[in-house]
Amino acid sequence: MVPVWRNLVVPVKFLRPILFLLLALVAACSRDPNVRKQKYFASGKEYFERGDFRSAAIQFSNAAQIDPQFAEAHYQLARAYLNQKQWTPAFLELGRSVELQPDNYAAHADMATLLIASEQLNVAAEHTKLLLEKQPNDPQSHIVQAKLLSAQGDLAGAVKEVQRAIELAPNRGDSYLGLAVLQMKMGQETDAEPNFKKAAELDPQSAVTQLALGRYYQSVNQFAEAEAQFRHAAQIDPKNTEPRTALVRLLMAEGEKGQAEVALKQAKLDFPNDSAGYRMLGDFYFATGDTAKALAEYNSLYAAHPSDPQVKKNYIQLLIIANRLDDARRLNDEVLKANGNDTEALIYRGQIQLHDGHASDSATTLATAIKNDPDNGLAHYHLGVAFDQQGNTARAEQEWREAARLRPDLVDVQRALAALALRRGDMESLEQAGSQIIALQPGAPDGYALRSNSFLKRKQFPSAEQDALKAVDVAPQSAAGYIALGNVKFAQNKYFEAEKAYRQGLEHDAGSAEALAGLMRTYLSQQQADKAIAVANAQILKAPDNSAFYDLLGSALFNSKKDFSGAEGALKKSVALDKRNSDALVKLGQVLSAEGKVDEAIGMYQQYLQENPRDAGLYIFSGQLYELKQDWTRAQQMYQKALDLVPDNPLASNNLAAVMVRTGENLNVALSLAQAARRGMPESPDAADTLGWVYYKKGIYDSAADLFQEALKLAAKSKRPEDAGMHYHLGLAYQKTGKAALSRREFEAVLRIDPGYQDAGEVRELLAGLK
Repeated sequence: MVPVWRNLVVPVKFLRPILFLLLALVAACSRDPNVRKQKYFASGKEYFERGDFRSAAIQFSNAAQIDPQFAEAHYQLARAYLNQKQWTPAFLELGRSVELQPDNYAAHADMATLLIASEQLNVAAEHTKLLLEKQPNDPQSHIVQAKLLSAQGDLAGAVKEVQRAIELAPNRGDSYLGLAVLQMKMGQETDAEPNFKKAAELDPQSAVTQLALGRYYQSVNQFAEAEAQFRHAAQIDPKNTEPRTALVRLLMAEGEKGQAEVALKQAKLDFPNDSAGYRMLGDFYFATGDTAKALAEYNSLYAAHPSDPQVKKNYIQLLIIANRLDDARRLNDEVLKANGNDTEALIYRGQIQLHDGHASDSATTLATAIKNDPDNGLAHYHLGVAFDQQGNTARAEQEWREAARLRPDLVDVQRALAALALRRGDMESLEQAGSQIIALQPGAPDGYALRSNSFLKRKQFPSAEQDALKAVDVAPQSAAGYIALGNVKFAQNKYFEAEKAYRQGLEHDAGSAEALAGLMRTYLSQQQADKAIAVANAQILKAPDNSAFYDLLGSALFNSKKDFSGAEGALKKSVALDKRNSDALVKLGQVLSAEGKVDEAIGMYQQYLQENPRDAGLYIFSGQLYELKQDWTRAQQMYQKALDLVPDNPLASNNLAAVMVRTGENLNVALSLAQAARRGMPESPDAADTLGWVYYKKGIYDSAADLFQEALKLAAKSKRPEDAGMHYHLGLAYQKTGKAALSRREFEAVLRIDPGYQDAGEVRELLAGLK
């Protein structure tokens, strides 16, 4: 039977009020905050379930804005942020969640986990204590406690907590995974394997668990099994970039660079709208040192994704590396115009200023970046570079050490520390830095080459050669390994083998100044200056715009052939090609001085200083030229300007102290400067001699004699030619302390070393007096 009301016909005039009423009700519902927030919340949950965490976060944020007291919206927003690895906003939302809903123990657990990861263990302990008090039978409470104990170094206690979690919930895969990770930390690889497998079995759809098992296989060199796991993880979670990253790292560890590149090209296609995904190929080129491909890739990415801030910033970095500074400056200024305190953009500006030769301006810019972000390891690294360019080695090292602490994964910091250790002759530190580079980039040759050098300097030839050959093995197309091998052979006087290795280096890198320097050194050591000069000229034909090659040619012509005119021409060409080549500039000044053109050399330095007024090194060299002219006043001014720029520069301190003693100025100030120089250059015979001379002038003869003896020992250790002046000073000190026989020995040494010594007449008179 059909209901009666179905057959009723209602007049339109009666329907209109009903329709208006219904519309009013709908409008009222759409304006009801409770309805709107629940709508956003439900939409957020749908996005979250689909794995679209960005959209989920937007919806949960909308719900929380409508009702700031909506605790569950804040918590779900925190979870969305956690899944996007946006730790800071996640932390803030978790804090709001537990504030609004103190019994949200899941939020407490997430908060504790974040605090542990950021090493805020005391605060994390408060949350874990609450979890264990309120939820003692919840396995998650014990898992979080295990993480805390592990971070505190109590691995055994952490294992007990995870085992308790497994007792409470035997079918939770994450508990087995946590146990396996702890066992790996304790070196119990065999015990860890079944727990990794159990975790993967219980959570077959968890990419995190499958990745962990793959990483375990990789750690025990089961590469085929590892690759299978990584590919499986990628199938389980196709929107997650981590399985692709793990697969590429594995392929690189196996030496399969080509396969890794193919996998990343596919990843770029698979992640057309995911910045982390489509950037992987360009980042791979950059990480493997293929700057040209990286630049081309990012040029393409920037054209396709001009509004992606990370693409833009990475592109700027590559433009700086490629020395396309105008392009880099233009894009970076756009970023800073939008946000003047953007830390990354400030770092890039500092780098550009460094490339422009404005180290002081760079230091100011980078200091601002660090003020905005004190824990930015990259900013500390580049600030160290700025200080190093100013000659402030102590501050440079301080910044690099801080950068290494903040960013232990930053390989450039280790390279900077290695260069510093090399300059200081600290071979143990060089070995340590080389080993760190190898750990961070096992496929790069320079870590092995640096460590080879550290062994070489300590005459550990087998170890040095082993690392040199390893450098060749991991990167046969790089010159670094061949240069290291050439250095090993050269140190053993195996000149034929050294020559072969250096030539191989030049074959692989026609622009390698280090390979050419090694090859020339090999010839010069065999008194074959013509061969050294010929090979330099031959290499210049292949790379005519290489400033360093002309620098090497000029040095050989000056030192070996005494061809001052030829050396001057080569060094002027070197400086013309690279106005920042201070090594060539200094040598050019030395050549001009040897030719008697001291005023021209001074004029050249002064012109350079007008354009680069912050170059402390050039002030020092200018001061030395003024000393040649016996213009003590201007020499003193130059050294003082160097110290104004870099107050702890030991060479400037030493030279200024020596001039002050010569001109009879304040000996107490001279003493302070000489002591600073001695601290900064403990292996320098000149610093020891200057300090001894100040003591002598102050009448402290025994201390003076000790320092003069030390100066002569250091000079012999560094294989410097005997210095008549040092023997003269020691002879005077012995005379003042009544040691006539020793005094006579030193004065006779002065005349033997340099019969035309500037104080030879006085020396002869002193000898006559002793007789």
